Amino acid sequence: MSLLKTIDPKPAFEPKHSKAMPERLISGDPAFKTWAQDSARDGMINTGVWEATPGETRSIKGETFEFCHILQGVIELIEEGGTPFTYRAGDSFVMKPGFKGVWRTIETVRKIYVTVSP
Repeated sequence: MSLLKTIDPKPAFEPKHSKAMPERLISGDPAFKTWAQDSARDGMINTGVWEATPGETRSIKGETFEFCHILQGVIELIEEGGTPFTYRAGDSFVMKPGFKGVWRTIETVRKIYVTVSP
């Protein structure tokens, strides 16, 4: 088993389809696709590609750390009580444990993600 994992930004396999949880939906009708590509430590570390259509949802990280690299699209993140940040293709950011705010997908977004949970 190799300890090197390449994340395919355009995976050929079928993604998992989902929608925003009603309690987190703010506006629109965003649809999500997830191409999970690797998992370690009994699912505590996950990597893959995620895509969302336009809409607004509440983002609550709890104890999860998430690194994101935007492949396409435009989003705006607004931490509770904070300033809006716009991210687009080529940008990377981290949402640290405890993050609460609004995730607004302006143009359909595709990102590479790495999540780490305790």
